[in-house]
Amino acid sequence: MKRLRTPLAWFNLTYERRRLLTALAGVSFAVLLMFMFRGFQNALFDSQVQLLQQLNGEIVMVSQIKYSMFIPEQFARRRLYQAQAFAGVENAYAFYITTGNWKNPVTKEVRPLRVLAFNPDEPVLPLPGILANRDALKLPWTVLIDDQSRDEVGPTEPGIETELAEKRVRLVGTYSLGTDFASGNGNVVMSDQNFLRFFSNLGPDEDSRDLSTVDIGLLKLAAGSNPVAIARTLRQQLPNDISIYTKDEFVDVELTYWRENTAIGFVFTLLTTMSFAVGVILVYQILYTDISDHWKEYATLKAMGYTNRYLLGVVVQGALILGILGFVPGYLISLILYRLTASTTGLLMQMTLGRSLNLLIATLLMCLISGAIAVRKVQAADPAEVFGS
Repeated sequence: MKRLRTPLAWFNLTYERRRLLTALAGVSFAVLLMFMFRGFQNALFDSQVQLLQQLNGEIVMVSQIKYSMFIPEQFARRRLYQAQAFAGVENAYAFYITTGNWKNPVTKEVRPLRVLAFNPDEPVLPLPGILANRDALKLPWTVLIDDQSRDEVGPTEPGIETELAEKRVRLVGTYSLGTDFASGNGNVVMSDQNFLRFFSNLGPDEDSRDLSTVDIGLLKLAAGSNPVAIARTLRQQLPNDISIYTKDEFVDVELTYWRENTAIGFVFTLLTTMSFAVGVILVYQILYTDISDHWKEYATLKAMGYTNRYLLGVVVQGALILGILGFVPGYLISLILYRLTASTTGLLMQMTLGRSLNLLIATLLMCLISGAIAVRKVQAADPAEVFGS
């Protein structure tokens, strides 16, 4: 007949329900902190590359001195025409980026928005809202605005007229992209011809733009082409005043820039690590208190012949139970806060399966470390204390 083991760790934790709830609240709080700080860090990286990932092209061309997507450096548009002559390259698209001051049509406050421009007849940024309004974009002095722009830019209903770069503009629709740390308040999309109307004749203290220089070039390849091989060929054959990447390579360049050249990534990593340390301390105090309250019981078990290895297993089981039960409410609350943050700021707060599993592993590791520290008191239990005062 199979012998049933007594779930001692579970009984120890659930013996006092109020203490268990307090313990779970502590673990959940540590989990919540890790999720939020890691979420903000991921939002920084994800948001910075979301525009790039939406652009329609397998190869990206930028100025040789452009070390980040949002650095305002251009290259000659003729490089796109030269690249289009190579085998495997089907189309070459020009993409223009600048900043323009947008006047809130209600409050009249002025805020900078990022301006994205291209030929509407070319599928440069094939988002549903943009594709549905391509004809409207061809009209003079018209733009689309990102519906995830900050509330400070004002209403975004089609037909609204206001000012962009101190020129009259009419809003003809919306699309959905999201903000990042470079766009700040939001994005507007316009045609390349409207780009000329708004930014080709600026004041003496501003850099006027034309269509002869491009911020980002996109190469659309034929089906079955090898982007890595074609990019290598283009680097060898075209002048070295441009840098050529596959889209994946340029995404890596962008992420590397934000990870290694800004303090924001380090700050959120530090905060996540501190949250982990806080969790270790909280769980240790919970387990230590539980061991202290059952000190004589542990000593009795040792007097009965149970080994330190068995007692270690009891403590570790208790730590893992706390970790799993505490992770669930922390995860659910984080989901709510992620959505609230995304809707308020426009940042790309994503709760992916991989990231959730990583933090679950971190939570269990946090509890195991606490259990390993707390178990030393169990191992020091003296059977003679059973008969002490």
